[in-house]
Amino acid sequence: MTWTDITRPHYDRKYGRYASDCTDAEWALIEPFMPDRKANGRPRTTELRDIWDAIQYMATTGCQWRMIPNDFPPMSTIQGYFYDWGIWGIA
Repeated sequence: MTWTDITRPHYDRKYGRYASDCTDAEWALIEPFMPDRKANGRPRTTELRDIWDAIQYMATTGCQWRMIPNDFPPMSTIQGYFYDWGIWGIA
């Protein structure tokens, strides 16, 4: 695939905090697969899109858990969702 004047704007990532952040169109495709809030326990205080963006950041940069930037949710929160969702392919 080569970049053309027509395709370049479609794939441009000039919005969001990081280049790995998903676009609104991408999130619209992903959001229906996100789990609902659990019936028991505390209400969810973290946006799932922030969790997804943090996981995408890690996958893109290859950083360690503790190296996730501070403008994402806490590392332990991201890690908890990561393991709960079974993203690594074992679950």
